[in-house]
Amino acid sequence: MPLEPKVTAVAPLDTDQAKWIGLKKIHYTDQDGKKRVWESAERKTRGASGIDAVAILAVLRSKTNAFPLSTVVIEQYRPPIDKFVIGSQLNSCLIDKDETAEQAAIRELEEETGYKAEKVAESSPIIYSDPGMSNANMKLVVASVPMDDQLEMPDSKLDVGEHIVKRVIPLDELNATLKVYDEKGYVVDARLSHLATGYDIAQRIGSGAFP
Repeated sequence: MPLEPKVTAVAPLDTDQAKWIGLKKIHYTDQDGKKRVWESAERKTRGASGIDAVAILAVLRSKTNAFPLSTVVIEQYRPPIDKFVIGSQLNSCLIDKDETAEQAAIRELEEETGYKAEKVAESSPIIYSDPGMSNANMKLVVASVPMDDQLEMPDSKLDVGEHIVKRVIPLDELNATLKVYDEKGYVVDARLSHLATGYDIAQRIGSGAFP
């Protein structure tokens, strides 16, 4: 039976000892001509593409409407906050060398959930999730996963040491489901929360129920 993960120690880390992340001190001049200093974190893994990672939104649909339009969320322990986080492939995955963001999205979706995307429905420009703290960037790739009839639950293809639990949730129920997760003590990834809230508000606007 798997053990309960937990943080056992925390210590300062010098930038030259870090494998994935570096710290930078940025000197710049603001709009008033005043010289200022900013502290920033950056990934050390950025390749020739200039893109650090890809966030994936998988849209599952039935060709016979046997189940409602849905997406996949994952439960995964994250050491920086010492809690289980509820996210989707909106939790960014890194892009391998000589791989496009779109190729990485399709590969990672199948590895972590078992679902094979039929096509990339949309691919965003390069975006930044926390530009006040880091220059880390990503692309959002929306993957279409059609099914002939009933909802399928393929096996994930996780690497050794990866511990991920997947769950399929109808998009209409996503926002409410994330609130239940929060009540149970899980942490909801901000990007997934933004998506769920935006989808919920769009539905309410469309039905005339907003605000």
